[in-house]
Amino acid sequence: MADLFEDYRLGPGWDEMFGDPGMPRETYEALYATLQPLSSAELGVRAEVLARAFLDQGITFALKGVERPFPLDIVPRVIAAAEWRTVEAGVAQRIRALEAFLADVYGAGQVLADGVVPRRLIATSANFLRQAHGINPANGVRVHVAGVDLIRDEQGTFRVLEDNVRIPSGVSYVMENRRAMAQVLPEVFASTRILPVESYPSMLLRALRAAAPVGVADPTVVVLTPGVHNSAYFEHALIAREMGVELVEGRDLVCVGNEVAMRTTAGEQRVDVIYRRIDDDFLDPVQFRADSVIGVAGLLNAARAGRVTIANAVGNGVADDKLLYTYVPDLVRYYLNEEPLLPNVETYRLDEPGVLDEVLPRLSELVVKPVDGAGGAGIVIGSQATDAELAAVRATVCANPRGWIAQREVKLSMVPTLVGNRLRPRHVDLRPFAVNDGEKIWVLPGGLTRVALPEGALVVNSSQGGGSKDTWVLASPDDTMAYEEPHLPSYTPPVEHDLPNSPDPGPGAGAIASQQQQQQQQEAGQC
Repeated sequence: MADLFEDYRLGPGWDEMFGDPGMPRETYEALYATLQPLSSAELGVRAEVLARAFLDQGITFALKGVERPFPLDIVPRVIAAAEWRTVEAGVAQRIRALEAFLADVYGAGQVLADGVVPRRLIATSANFLRQAHGINPANGVRVHVAGVDLIRDEQGTFRVLEDNVRIPSGVSYVMENRRAMAQVLPEVFASTRILPVESYPSMLLRALRAAAPVGVADPTVVVLTPGVHNSAYFEHALIAREMGVELVEGRDLVCVGNEVAMRTTAGEQRVDVIYRRIDDDFLDPVQFRADSVIGVAGLLNAARAGRVTIANAVGNGVADDKLLYTYVPDLVRYYLNEEPLLPNVETYRLDEPGVLDEVLPRLSELVVKPVDGAGGAGIVIGSQATDAELAAVRATVCANPRGWIAQREVKLSMVPTLVGNRLRPRHVDLRPFAVNDGEKIWVLPGGLTRVALPEGALVVNSSQGGGSKDTWVLASPDDTMAYEEPHLPSYTPPVEHDLPNSPDPGPGAGAIASQQQQQQQQEAGQC
């Protein structure tokens, strides 16, 4: 064995490349055959080329207020075709159930009347927005884009870790990861049939156009961004560019008489569908935060009148509540009359009688999460926490059991990752992205694999210092499309969008407030 793997030891979780030491699984045989003969120096050179490509293109992520290149590991994750079919079907099933739940909870509320979900859960959820009650999307879709976070447990079984149906982030890195990896490991792409990912923008645009208000045959679609100071601005700009639609900020839109228009050099142009990347709180200062300078006044009333579609729908956050997550298997049975294809991680509802008393003595062996947390914030992994940290979380949970859940600590699966000049096992998760056009839920082949870079770490979020891997889904013999090298040009986002008539807030208090809100607002489901 070449020195890259000579001291590689299987970790505590399911190793996705190796079933036994030095024996790659069938899924990884082609990749292993390419990596095994390489020296650490040669692989290091390729890794440097990969990192430099991301830096040159401005592919960055804000970590603790500092922009840095998004870390992409050179060793991809590989998923077999049969495994992917299970993931694909399970994600689509889950989205159908959540769509039905959102329509119900913002409508008749039958799921509450039938006792499947307790009324107190909805009444106490910070993300249930009464302002969204009664808004019926034109094609019935509220979850146009979803990111369902999955892990593989100690037996290699895919399990759902959480749902993201508000504003899931990270798909831009999926596309850019693939472009970059095709350049540094071309020999594997030449010998392996890998399903492509570059069709995502066209699938998303199709879904957004299908969501246009009734009677609009040729809808105008825009991407609404908080602005250049938001940590995910690169993604907003990339998606707008590849869909061929305008990237706008709140100051570029005006709402009068429940009609939304975009300021252009030729005058105002009606807008029919808004793919928003602004959180609910900042979206409409009339309905939510009155101090928001990055939203559009009157937008929610326009949606209620059926004059504009907001994607994803306002109020979806109630389905992202991690306490509601524990009921999703029941929602699948209730709405679809099916058994869940993807199981949850074993989870404790701390607000139920007797459960908190059961969990408190076991905090050191569980993972405790805030129900409305995002980006890995607030998570306490009991086995890695100090006595002081455990005491603090015990007090916090006791004061507000509704605000927390506890889960079994799963040893996430591991994939070889380049650390220094050696390959080492590191824990990973997976975020498949699903697009719903009202007729079919399409799941992007692969999604975003996030990797916890420190040894033994289980928090993979990029906002907590994690990295990513390209995710390869192998094509089955029946697949008519396999990987072709992307011909789309790499894209560096502009500093400003092309809307010259937009008012410039200048350097005064308004501009400062805008910058602060761009940085302050966090996309739910951030990577």
